[in-house]
Amino acid sequence: MFESLTGKLTEVLDQLKGKGKLSEEDVKEALKEVKMALLEADVNYKVVKELIGNIEEKAVGKEVMESLTPGQQVIKIVRDELAEIMGEERSDLNLSSDPAVIMVVGLQGSGKTTTCGKLARRLKGDGQGPLLVAADTYRPAAREQLEKLGDDLELPVYADRDQGPEELAASSIDRAESDGSDVVILDTAGRLQIDEEMMDELVRIKGKIDPDEILLVADALTGQEATSIADEFDDRLGVTGIILTKMDGDARGGAALSMVQVSGQPVKFAGVGEKLDDLEPFYPERVAGRILGMGDVLSLVEKAEREMDQDKAAELEEKIKKKKFTLQDFLDQLDEVRNMGTLGEILDKLPGVGNKVDDLDLEGDEIDRIEAIINSMTPEERANPKVIDGSRKRRIARGSGCEVTEVNDLLERFNKVKKMMDNMGSLQKKFGGLPGGLGV
Repeated sequence: MFESLTGKLTEVLDQLKGKGKLSEEDVKEALKEVKMALLEADVNYKVVKELIGNIEEKAVGKEVMESLTPGQQVIKIVRDELAEIMGEERSDLNLSSDPAVIMVVGLQGSGKTTTCGKLARRLKGDGQGPLLVAADTYRPAAREQLEKLGDDLELPVYADRDQGPEELAASSIDRAESDGSDVVILDTAGRLQIDEEMMDELVRIKGKIDPDEILLVADALTGQEATSIADEFDDRLGVTGIILTKMDGDARGGAALSMVQVSGQPVKFAGVGEKLDDLEPFYPERVAGRILGMGDVLSLVEKAEREMDQDKAAELEEKIKKKKFTLQDFLDQLDEVRNMGTLGEILDKLPGVGNKVDDLDLEGDEIDRIEAIINSMTPEERANPKVIDGSRKRRIARGSGCEVTEVNDLLERFNKVKKMMDNMGSLQKKFGGLPGGLGV
């Protein structure tokens, strides 16, 4: 989502890093460009004004100007201030009641029902027993979609067609208790826009169930409008947190940077894709690091721990440390890549990679084609691609049913990935393993 913003901020701040000594004028000129980049990214202008003021106050201080690495110090200040406007720390769900009740609200089209499924998938993975409740009784497709999600997740769905939304919400608590479910996830009705009737119904539902969490699902593609939506829902309902959807899109990303500051409520999760496991906890400091091209290794490690075979992951980590990542390893990891997202999404979290992965992305039929090409290679060729000359490429192309140009494309992509993996190995040695020491 932040590709454009990341590119502009990285370019501006890299200019500061290249200077041995900074003047107050250097900082102010750089911050003018930072300000323009944030405004173009659709960040709320009041948030931008406050953010730039805070950065300037700290960046022109004596400690920074006289530092041996003033450019790096300024970048750290920018990252810290970006993290602070997004909430500074991760905000967890309140699941203290038995059953805990999560009321999910939002406008129609924001991805609310799918988000309920994603949330249930995450809670189930954490050892909880969620009950999905179809309290959107106006739109049959919403109820059917939730029932399909429940089937896919092997989780119960409560969708009494004879009850209205308020009665169904109230009776869902009894159903959860009788079924032994410890979390109720209530999918409420949305509208194309906020109206009094919609809000009044939500207020009545809240009164019936006394939810532990009221989570607003907001479409990150709506830009600055998302902040006013959050304000209105919060005024009427007392929203406890926000889930931003479509964070994998190509929007300018300003909603994510503005929402906490404008609405006063934390972003708790971010939807980063269409699959049920594409819901990530929102860590402001990590997102700030990604915006500045510093990567997000911790989130990558956590996703790997949830999705990957741990023995294979440990073996791969050792190979990365020793800079022995081969085409065979690349082939072995393709199924794991399918589980974790596209290769581009994974590489995007590596430090220094950021928005440079567009031509490395892999998904769908392309992965099948790559598997066919690598399977047409000899063990020697997989272990040492440098031996693959013109005649070998022609043989591999014939064996995999593709063109020589596709073999060349694969080798070029692999070399880029290997270079990044080797860089990761160097970072692991330098900082003593993946978690923690990278400062992102």
